[in-house]
Amino acid sequence: MKRRYVQTVCVLLSFIMFLFMVEPVSATTISDLQNELKKDQSQLKNVNQQISDYKGAQADVGEEIEALDEEMVSLLTDINLIEEAIADKEEDIAQTQIEYDAAVAEKDEQYESMKIRIRFMYEKGETSYLQLFFGAKNMGDMMNKAHYVEELYEYDRTLLEEYEATVQEVAALQDTLEEEKSELETSKTELKEEQAYVEEVLAQKQQEYENYNVVLAKAKQEAATYTAKIKQETAKIKQLEEEERKRKEEEERKKKEQEALLASQNDGDSDSEEQGKEETSSSSSSSSSGSSSGGSGKGQQIADYACKFIGNPYVAGGTSLTNGADCSGFVMSVYQAFGYSLPRSSYAQSAVGKGVSYSEAQPGDIIYYGGHVGIYIGNGQIVHASTERTGIKITSATYRSIITIRRIV
Repeated sequence: MKRRYVQTVCVLLSFIMFLFMVEPVSATTISDLQNELKKDQSQLKNVNQQISDYKGAQADVGEEIEALDEEMVSLLTDINLIEEAIADKEEDIAQTQIEYDAAVAEKDEQYESMKIRIRFMYEKGETSYLQLFFGAKNMGDMMNKAHYVEELYEYDRTLLEEYEATVQEVAALQDTLEEEKSELETSKTELKEEQAYVEEVLAQKQQEYENYNVVLAKAKQEAATYTAKIKQETAKIKQLEEEERKRKEEEERKKKEQEALLASQNDGDSDSEEQGKEETSSSSSSSSSGSSSGGSGKGQQIADYACKFIGNPYVAGGTSLTNGADCSGFVMSVYQAFGYSLPRSSYAQSAVGKGVSYSEAQPGDIIYYGGHVGIYIGNGQIVHASTERTGIKITSATYRSIITIRRIV
């Protein structure tokens, strides 16, 4: 708990530091700003790739943790089963102990009987057996007594064999008892060791997963920093472009006023007036030509083709230029019409072709805004599948912070 608290504090402090690291935009020209923007877009793309890699690695660790959790469940199940088996075996051992005690009692009883018989034989000696033969009345009596002596020896031998068998049975029972106890104790020990090992590995993986949370938080802070800079730079570029547009409008207005003044001063000279109109027309044509962006023939064709579908619907997950498409589906389908195969998602499309700066943008280039893409058509505008409400439409290229611009043709 204490470690997680320290990690949380470190993440918050790092976030605050990153916020203060977002310096105000210092560049003053559109060209400098565009260079800074291109550099920050590249850095942001790298950080986003790191975030993607970290998430993938964390997901792998998460799968390992799930597998370890399943292993732990199986292991605990096995432990419960072996504990139940131990309980059953202890009952068997208790029963075996009863049988063992009975066997010992039988052994003691047989031993006592044998001691009596041995003591009798030693006390009487072999003379008692000879007296049996000499005291016989006849041969038949002698044979009967000899048979009696033989049965007596047979009884003693049988009694001894039974004693030995009982001793062996008791020893076997004792060995079985010790073996069963040893097996149960070994099984239980092995399961506990396995449980401890899995718990240790699980703890390591959980810590590794938490570490990824820390690096992910840091990477996301870096991404937020670059995103903030890109937003500032894009806004500054938009501001400077607007100022440039107003300056040109003012120059055009003053030029027209001068032309009107000149025309009024030369009211009687029709030729001069006609020449002034031609100059005005030529100037207007030149101004109009300068406002459009040049580009490759194929890129212009792609841009013109894309504009044919303005007004068609936006459909989430769609790729139809007529029946509806989302932003990446629209871009993919437009390029597909010209024989180019693009990936489906907007993020994947942000890595195709080569990157160019906004100042280098040409019709047909793909502009990626972070989760959204459009096709640049020149004059600072894009055509894109915007929303379900507006469908496919034309929008200012700087209406959002530009992450990267990709050129395919």
